[in-house]
Amino acid sequence: MAKSLLAPLAAATVVLFAIALVLIAQAPPESTMGLVQKIFYFHLPSWLGMYSAIFTCGVASILVLAKGSAVADRFAVAGAELAVLFGANGLVTGPLWARKAWGVWWTWEVRLVSALLLWLVFVAYLIVRRYAGPGSDKLAAAVALFGTAVSPFVYISVNFWRTMHPKTTVLPTLPTSMGVPMLFSCLAFMALFGTLLAIRVRLAERETALDALYLAYED
Repeated sequence: MAKSLLAPLAAATVVLFAIALVLIAQAPPESTMGLVQKIFYFHLPSWLGMYSAIFTCGVASILVLAKGSAVADRFAVAGAELAVLFGANGLVTGPLWARKAWGVWWTWEVRLVSALLLWLVFVAYLIVRRYAGPGSDKLAAAVALFGTAVSPFVYISVNFWRTMHPKTTVLPTLPTSMGVPMLFSCLAFMALFGTLLAIRVRLAERETALDALYLAYED
């Protein structure tokens, strides 16, 4: 399945990123932040990719705990790795944007701190999955379910606490000249997420097949 989806996903990713970059270049700079504001077109889609990865990891982890599915375990690990990857991009681009918008690289407010902690949950998942020994798949799955459960609260936190971070209601208010580039950037990042997920799951399948060959050879 992962192999069959890889080629069209990769092609879609290239096309969407090409369109998005052209549209972002043509989008007007923000009146107060200038060109720096265009980091927004990469910052927000990075978090969209992270949340998609978290959802993937969470659903797969339920199947790991309920059925012990090896296929689900591969998707769970891939989802966790991509959550860390996309989250890292969001955590890097955020301060670059904040330095111009707020005058500081980082501020200890609810959204920023909770997003960092959520990212660390999935870093912890990968550590547990690699080093916890027998039963690490089930233990890591429990960690993933915790992260998945709290992730919606991280997203809506800006709507309930006073914060410098924009609220979730900002995106629908974007003018068309900014909204269209953002749409294509989000689509491009989602296609990238799908491509990387397919690659990682395919790699895990091959690793499993190789392990089986080694065991057969030893026998």
